[in-house]
Amino acid sequence: MKLTVLTLGDKLPNWANSAVADYQKRLPREWRFDLIELRPEKRLGQPVERIKAAEGARLLERCPPDARVVALDEHGITPTTRQLADHITEWQREGRDTLLLIGGADGHGPEVLHRAELKLALSKLTLPHALARVMLMEQLYRVASLHAGHPYHRE
Repeated sequence: MKLTVLTLGDKLPNWANSAVADYQKRLPREWRFDLIELRPEKRLGQPVERIKAAEGARLLERCPPDARVVALDEHGITPTTRQLADHITEWQREGRDTLLLIGGADGHGPEVLHRAELKLALSKLTLPHALARVMLMEQLYRVASLHAGHPYHRE
């Protein structure tokens, strides 16, 4: 299984880039992990629905037809770390490539949400994009440490 975070937004603050890079290098090599940043749509004078549709099309172009798509969405399930670890364990067993999609400032459009097999919320709080990306990366590292029996995650 290849695990990919596909995200809109390519201009994170230095602190966020540093944290994401740090967690990314800690992930196990067997995860075959990739992080792909896509340019967000220009917002000037465009209706939100048009922005979400354009960004959604750009995200979905990068999703192979047989891959699992997981959309990070404020209305998704809010799993515990252990539950996220169980999801990832199952995904690894199935062997299908999995893409975790982080939308733009206005979230995902209906096309992305329809394509997603799972909608995942990191929190019930509204998070800035940079912090959401860092939190996702930290949780992926935490899941990897759980799988490895490493004491990073304490219950």
